[in-house]
Amino acid sequence: MEVRNVAIIAHVDHGKTSLVDCLFKEAGALERGQENDVCLLDSNEQERERGITILSKNAAVQWRGVQINLIDTPGHADFGGQVERVLSMADGVLLVVDAFEGPMPQTRFVLKKAFAEGLRPVVVLNKMDRQGARPDAVIGELFDLFLDLGADEELALDFPIIYASARDGWSSNSASETGSGMAPLLDMILKEVDSPNLDENGTLQFQVSTLDWNDFVGRIGIGRVQRGVIRRGGDVARIANDGAKDNGKIKELYRYEGMARVACDEVRAGDIAALAGFDGLGLGDTLCSRDHIDPLPPITVDQPTIEMEFLVNDSPIAGREGRFVTSRQVHERLERAVMMDPALRIQPGPHGGNLVAGRGVLHLGILIETMRREEFEFAVGSPRVLTKDIDGKVHEPVEDAQVELPEDCVGRVIEFFGKRGGEMSDMTRRGNMAVLFLKVPTRGMIGARTQVLTLTRGEGVVHSLAGGWIPINDSIETRHNGVLIASEAGRSTAYSLRAFEDRGDFFINAGEEVYQGMVIGENNKDNDMVLNIARNKKLTNVRSANKDLDEKIRTPREMGLESMLEYVHEDELVEVTPISLRLRKRKLVEKDRKRSGVKA
Repeated sequence: MEVRNVAIIAHVDHGKTSLVDCLFKEAGALERGQENDVCLLDSNEQERERGITILSKNAAVQWRGVQINLIDTPGHADFGGQVERVLSMADGVLLVVDAFEGPMPQTRFVLKKAFAEGLRPVVVLNKMDRQGARPDAVIGELFDLFLDLGADEELALDFPIIYASARDGWSSNSASETGSGMAPLLDMILKEVDSPNLDENGTLQFQVSTLDWNDFVGRIGIGRVQRGVIRRGGDVARIANDGAKDNGKIKELYRYEGMARVACDEVRAGDIAALAGFDGLGLGDTLCSRDHIDPLPPITVDQPTIEMEFLVNDSPIAGREGRFVTSRQVHERLERAVMMDPALRIQPGPHGGNLVAGRGVLHLGILIETMRREEFEFAVGSPRVLTKDIDGKVHEPVEDAQVELPEDCVGRVIEFFGKRGGEMSDMTRRGNMAVLFLKVPTRGMIGARTQVLTLTRGEGVVHSLAGGWIPINDSIETRHNGVLIASEAGRSTAYSLRAFEDRGDFFINAGEEVYQGMVIGENNKDNDMVLNIARNKKLTNVRSANKDLDEKIRTPREMGLESMLEYVHEDELVEVTPISLRLRKRKLVEKDRKRSGVKA
């Protein structure tokens, strides 16, 4: 059977996963009970909750006698490590672009990687049903983007285009016509994406591009067969990224049909296979014939830009809510995460914990949330930007940021990024919104998304991706306000919260358990303030006309995991349990903080 291997590239929320749903329906690849499902490839619980793709996945549909292997890629820059390694399995890419927004930063990032692999894109202008769709202008922007990324003129001038609406389930070869299904897109894939020209008769060569786990067979390696045929039960040699060699047997072998892995006896060159049988199987490992050792070049990914410290939770109420709480359990779980995700790094921390490095706050936040749902309890420190020495000078990572916001908010957002070391390079208008293009140090981007939402009344959207390195900027302003800290253990009372409302914004409700050193709110001023938030009102025989006043308190500020990771200061920790998230000082006792020079 002929094969086409297609990677799907899109920015966040450009409709990639919905488009894949339509392809499954058109090709008749859905099983009974899946007909009305949406976002079928977003099988991870967090993916469905957040509406983004986090993990790269494989699926397959058959169309006109040809097997089309679909390689789903994440659309957020923090998960670029997933993208870089799976493109080696593809023969072409499906570039999904919003017909209104046009190419966005993550589109640029992944497309550059695709061009480096020599892959030809098929452009899908999605959301043609959207009010204000501007397909002609977006095509012009794509032309400029292709030239900017170094594509040859023939490709930049004549790239195949399909117009589509994943929401309404149609695709068309013309911008002026509404189609009736996804057949034009599937036909375009067969026409424009070349069949892999690989040697089926040669000796085996297979490289692991993605890892998965199964409780019954253990580690599963996924990749494309580059040469020869891989067979279940076959004896092969494994060459690791570091050059180490060992021998083993293919115990289980699978190929893709729809979204399922189906057991099979052999997979030929050009097709994508999943296999099990090696305990130490790693990303980038090559499997080949024992008689012909011929490893492929190791898979490399860009280096991390952010690191955080993972520690055992030692707060006064530690161990009540988590199942896995020891340093050994946390360390073993982090080692498994690094094994599955090459964009993560782990090393011993300065306070007995682990320093975990990743691509961004969201990247590490997903790991923390995953561990939390697996009933781990631990504490994490503030994100710290990784620096490196270039020509004898310390450099820090910088990001190319794109901010879409109402025009009346432009001034204060520019001022905000200016204080964080940002430099604006351009500003355009898109409909009734303004779009700012900035270069901002990664340190300045920590917490920026939350602040932009506040400055734009919830309408601002920030996109960014790594943009290289610049000399370190010492004038970046981070968190300006101090925090409110609990001085006593107990339960917060409405009476105390009402009494201290003028001091700042609280993060907790009445009745929540607090302990000494726990951060309970943000101070209006730039210093930290210690409060007894568990104080009760003294009882008397005197009735007060304002007896219900203490119950009318302001709603506390909601702080999710990402908000806390962006907010936490270097002298603070985020306490993570399966049930709760809390902010606390590293040193819980006020006297200890004063001795160490902390401002409270």
